[in-house]
Amino acid sequence: MKAVVYNGPKDVSVDTIDDPKIEKPTDVIIRLTTTNICGSDLHMYEGRTSFEKGRVFGHENLGEVVEVGSAVDRIKKGDRVCMPFNVGCGFCENCERGLTGFCLTTNPGTAGAAYGFAEMGPWQGGQAELMRVPYADFNCLKLPEDAEEKEDDYVMLSDIFPTGWHGVELSGFLPGESIAIYGAGPVGLMAAHSAEIRGAAQIFVVDSHDDRLKLAEAMGAIPIDMRKGDPAQQILDATGGLGTDRGVEAVGYQCCDRHGKERSNYTMNCLVKSTKATGGIGVVGVFIPEDPNAPDDLQKEGKMAFDFGNFWFKGQKIGTGQCNVKHYNRRLMKLIEQGRANPGQIISHRLPLDQAPDAYKHFDARDNGWTKVVLKPGA
Repeated sequence: MKAVVYNGPKDVSVDTIDDPKIEKPTDVIIRLTTTNICGSDLHMYEGRTSFEKGRVFGHENLGEVVEVGSAVDRIKKGDRVCMPFNVGCGFCENCERGLTGFCLTTNPGTAGAAYGFAEMGPWQGGQAELMRVPYADFNCLKLPEDAEEKEDDYVMLSDIFPTGWHGVELSGFLPGESIAIYGAGPVGLMAAHSAEIRGAAQIFVVDSHDDRLKLAEAMGAIPIDMRKGDPAQQILDATGGLGTDRGVEAVGYQCCDRHGKERSNYTMNCLVKSTKATGGIGVVGVFIPEDPNAPDDLQKEGKMAFDFGNFWFKGQKIGTGQCNVKHYNRRLMKLIEQGRANPGQIISHRLPLDQAPDAYKHFDARDNGWTKVVLKPGA
C-alpha cells in the first residue's frame, strides 16, 4: 500500500510499504477514504519529537471496513467508521472510567496511545491506503447512513472536533458565559464552533494569521489580532476590564508571542491575564515532557516560567490533557447528523495522498489559506 512515511525533519514521502494484517482476532482492517493532516503532526514533522524514521503519520482517520477478525462482533465488513485518535483497550481501569486517552494497556509503560504519534505506542498511522484497528468493537465509531454525504464532517470526530469541545469542557464553561480561545488553527476553530453550539455569550479567538482570523469571525467569534498589541489587554479592553469567564489554550508548546518569537509560556500567561478571577482555563494544545530542540532551556525540560502568582491570586482553575475522544464522539456525531454542527467548514484543501509532502510544506509554513488539509487516499 501507499503511505506517508517520515524520513526526518521536514521530510516526508509517499512510499509503498507492506499492507497491514489482522494480528489479533479483535482487529479489523480499514480502507481509508479520508485522513487528515493535524497541527500536532507538525511537531513531529519539524523534528521536535522522538518520532522514528520510517513510521507512518496520521491519527485522524475515517474509512470502510474491508477485513474483520474472528472475535469482532459489532463491526461488520462494509461499515463506514471513524476512529478516535486514542487507541483504547476498553477494559483497563482508565478506559472503564471513560478516560480512553489514558489507556493503560495499549502503550505499555505509560498512559495513553495513538495512531502514528511520537511516544504513543507502536500503532501505524492512517495517512495511508489501509490501517489496522485493534479492539475494533470498542474503537470504531460506526457512522450513520449519511456517512458518505457528510464524510468531511464526520472525519473531524477522530480528533479536532472532540478536542475543541474538550477544551471548552475543561474550562468549566456554562451557557451564557464568555470565552477566549488562543489559537485559530483547526482545534481552536473547533473550540469556537463548540462554544457557539453550547451557547456562549461572547467568543474571542486570538491569532496572527489573517485567513484564520477571518474564518473565526465567519464562525461567529470576535477576532483578536495579536500583531496589533497584547492580546490579553485587547480582551480586557473589550470586556470592560473584566476578562472572560473561560479560556482555552489551543496552540501548545511551540506557541509564539505577538512578535513571532517562540515562547512556550506565552499563551498560558496571556490566559491568566485575560481570564476573570475564579475563571477556568482548558489546555488542549500539546505540551510535552521533553523538547531537546527548544530555543528555551526550561522548555527543553518540558517546563515554563508560568505566572503562578497571578493564577493563584485570581483563584483560577486549569484542566489539561489530551481528549478522551470516545467520551464525546457519539454525541457529536448526532449533532452532525441532525445538522447542528458542521466541523468540515474549516477545510481548505482536499488532496490525494500523493500530494501529502507538498501539503505538509504549506501547512507547516502556515501559508495563507491552508487552514485544514484532508487527504483522500482513494482519489
